[in-house]
Amino acid sequence: VQLVESGGGLVQAGGSLRLSCAASGSTFDGYAIGWFRQAPGKEREGVSCISGRDDSTYYGASVKGRFTISRDNAKNMVYLQMNSLKPEETAVYYCGVVWRGTDILYYSDYVDYWGQGTQVTVSS
Repeated sequence: VQLVESGGGLVQAGGSLRLSCAASGSTFDGYAIGWFRQAPGKEREGVSCISGRDDSTYYGASVKGRFTISRDNAKNMVYLQMNSLKPEETAVYYCGVVWRGTDILYYSDYVDYWGQGTQVTVSS
């Protein structure tokens, strides 16, 4: 599975961005899909994910209520709508998949495939 993220960029604090993750070589069927982020000097952090078993969604505590994950099976795409962005959320955002995974926010070590990442910069 090849994953390609897009949609990152520079936004002011309080603004919004929508990230996209496109899959090729396979569909997302059966995979849990997660969004993770890594800021310089910090560990990778799980942001949000969709279960590969029942489409349940999960969010990190810091983004709950502001971020929304969704998938479009027909287009083989997953999206992360990010609202009310904060400067401390500046990071490279990655999508990753785990076969038959559920809540993978804290299991980035088990990710089967990663995208190359997209930079999100939130200015104050």
